[in-house]
Amino acid sequence: MKTACVILAAGKGTRMRTSHPKVLHPVCGEPMISFVVQLALRSKFDPIVVVVSKQADEIRAFLSARFHDRVRFAVQDPPMGTGHAVLSSQDALVHHTGKLIIMYGDVPLVEPADLTALKKASNGVAAAFISVRLDDPGGYGRVVRDELGCVVRIVEHSDATKQQRMLTEVNAGLYCVDAGFTFQTLRKTKHNNAQGEVYLTDLIEQANASGFSVRGVERSNAMNFRGVNSRVELAQAEKIMNRRLLEQMMKSGVTVVDPDSTWIGPNVRIGRDSVVLPNCWFRGEVKIGSECILGPGLVVQNSRVGSKTHVRAHSVLEDCRIGDGARIGPFARIRPGTNVHSKAQVGNFVEIKKSVLGPGSKANHLSYLGDATIGADVNIGAGTITCNYDGVNKHPTIIEDGAFIGSDTQLVAPVNVGKNATIGAGTTVTSDVPKDALAVSRVAQKNIEGYAGLKRKRKIKKNNPPK
Repeated sequence: MKTACVILAAGKGTRMRTSHPKVLHPVCGEPMISFVVQLALRSKFDPIVVVVSKQADEIRAFLSARFHDRVRFAVQDPPMGTGHAVLSSQDALVHHTGKLIIMYGDVPLVEPADLTALKKASNGVAAAFISVRLDDPGGYGRVVRDELGCVVRIVEHSDATKQQRMLTEVNAGLYCVDAGFTFQTLRKTKHNNAQGEVYLTDLIEQANASGFSVRGVERSNAMNFRGVNSRVELAQAEKIMNRRLLEQMMKSGVTVVDPDSTWIGPNVRIGRDSVVLPNCWFRGEVKIGSECILGPGLVVQNSRVGSKTHVRAHSVLEDCRIGDGARIGPFARIRPGTNVHSKAQVGNFVEIKKSVLGPGSKANHLSYLGDATIGADVNIGAGTITCNYDGVNKHPTIIEDGAFIGSDTQLVAPVNVGKNATIGAGTTVTSDVPKDALAVSRVAQKNIEGYAGLKRKRKIKKNNPPK
């Protein structure tokens, strides 16, 4: 029988002090609720229902775009506590019987082993939950057990007595329950408590009162269950998740020189024997080949990099493709839509946008290449600019195989430089250059004899006027 999953995401997140849904705030570049949904999908829970508030259009839009019909939605309106939130999912689960996993959209650090332990503990009982022990349990619901160690109830902090608040075992918030029992019980549950809400924790006491067994499974990894309720906790979750991702990467054969200064996302893949130098930042869909040297100070987002490629210090790669054996940087910017082919070189302070740099071609110094298609084995001299924008439209530049572009050249698009053509340094190219041709456009050099000496005399005279 399938296990369903309800993810609670209707909280306002007032402590985040934000205009956006709390669960969409990113952890390692990914909205935190995405980690929870992906864990549910990997665990093969079906169906998966996300409970949102009436105003949660942003959450709906993100999850629908990312996960399509694999996620259903239920609306909690008005919000009346966690038990009421689960009860709001009943219509979306009308045909489901059997087990139901309950998780929170703002708890992104839960691991598969935690759910495995929870499901195992749920065998033969109406409700099971995860508990942890905290040195400072303030704010958490306390787990009350009898003298035999059996769970009697969970008491929310605001309703706990002074003696109960001394307990250090707390409810982590993850449940595996019988769906039929849960909905039947929550429909009858009152909200006679300090918050005036229907508590999900009431399930435990109600189960005991009805003669059903419950079980609390204690886990030692308390940080996995910490909810993100503030910007401080968001930063803490980011640090923990980042370290996990880096350790997985290092175990796969990647050298990360300084994990404390390296930041990656969950969809970053780097090949074996690559080396990541300090202060690198990888986000989005990133795939990098084997035996690469990356950084230091590198930024890569939504890009693919081939094997045996060296991306030097402080370069920025966005939505681009870099081929095998290429050399990028230092201080290069590769903008969206760019394809740098194998063994090409992009050097210091070169910016490339929506262009193709062919195999073995070089643009090593101080250049801007936009909307350009550059063939194989082309040399782009220092200071070269493709003038692709006329104030209204963008225009293409085509440079064919083997061309040599001299330093300080301006290519006024649209323009085509033929195969093996040469452009002299300092040339402004405004019309097509045939293959094998030399294009030069310069003002003739003129030398004025004695000019420097005359200039010095004028300066001396100016600074020493007659008395």
